[in-house]
Amino acid sequence: MTEGQSYEARVPAESEGERLDVFAAQVAGVTRSRAGALIREGRVTVDGAAQEKTGFRLKAGMAVGVEVPAAAPAAARAEDIDLEIVYQDADLAVVYKPSGMVVHPAAGNETGTMVNALLKHLDNLSGIGGEIRPGIVHRIDKDTSGLLLVAKNDRAHLSLSEQIKAHTVQRAYRAIVIGGFKEDEGTVEGPIGRHPTDRKKMAIVPNGREAVTHWTVLERLRGATLIEARLTTGRTHQIRVHMASIGHPVLGDPVYGPKKSPWPVKGGQLLHAYRIGFEHPRTGERMLFEAEPEPRFTHWLEKLRG
Repeated sequence: MTEGQSYEARVPAESEGERLDVFAAQVAGVTRSRAGALIREGRVTVDGAAQEKTGFRLKAGMAVGVEVPAAAPAAARAEDIDLEIVYQDADLAVVYKPSGMVVHPAAGNETGTMVNALLKHLDNLSGIGGEIRPGIVHRIDKDTSGLLLVAKNDRAHLSLSEQIKAHTVQRAYRAIVIGGFKEDEGTVEGPIGRHPTDRKKMAIVPNGREAVTHWTVLERLRGATLIEARLTTGRTHQIRVHMASIGHPVLGDPVYGPKKSPWPVKGGQLLHAYRIGFEHPRTGERMLFEAEPEPRFTHWLEKLRG
């Protein structure tokens, strides 16, 4: 879901008789209560006319439009949250994001984010990302752990952003995925965009943005595989979408994994951003950092070796 956007979808045959608030929530990728509020505000239309009854029953073929207004920006505040700083200088920092932590404040996650921690522990942050995302050059998913690159001034931010755009920033992940591979390595290419019917998910879609993931088998496990995934591009949920598309979803993934997982993994997908390499924006020096995964990742790795 993106604030400040409009969404439209036609009611499929299988959704005949569904409540408007339920369908609108799915179309816009918001909660049912949020969809209900949008309906009451007159921001949801059915066949072009505002429909303010949350329980309105839909018919197949109807066009449902949902307007999600932009949230009023609010400056993030510093919070005394533990933060592992792997490296920092006057221009940038490399920090370790634990799984379960959101990178920046957003609806439903206004506090306890990486940005709140950065504001407390770092002396400066770039302002290009605005008051909600100071210093944030790139993001990793809430339940993905690993290394995050942070800019401490605008000059560094612009340089690092350009490197990401030019695909010269080296980003490698480790993941435990379901199933085994015959091959030792491979590449998944598929444009990624918002899922056509479930707005909370991403998917490989014809009009999506180019996305390329290279994977290599590191270790074959019992019913699963430890892989390295290297990103040429960095789309939302890229590794998770690409690996699921070839029948090997990341173990523990609640969104793209099977409804009934063969293992009771808690805390989200077993995906870890373990390496990041880039050119220092001031000195031009090539820098490379690596970090080991969290104990819950290594716990399942050992368990699946048994």
